[in-house]
Amino acid sequence: MTEAEKFVPIRKLAESGFLTESRLRKMHKQGKLPGIWCGKKFLVNVPLLNEELDRESKKQLNGGERNE
Repeated sequence: MTEAEKFVPIRKLAESGFLTESRLRKMHKQGKLPGIWCGKKFLVNVPLLNEELDRESKKQLNGGERNE
């Protein structure tokens, strides 16, 4: 992954099939989506999002509570 691909807009990330756009926007609204603002666009930090999802999935395996 190049440095430019590390940060992508929500819509582009959703088009890749990672998560739906509505789910990504919900996460952003809840403050759970890592990234930065660049002008009027929010750019998602994809590596940090992957790490966060990995942590959450490990919690689920260990009997953690489900977050919506």
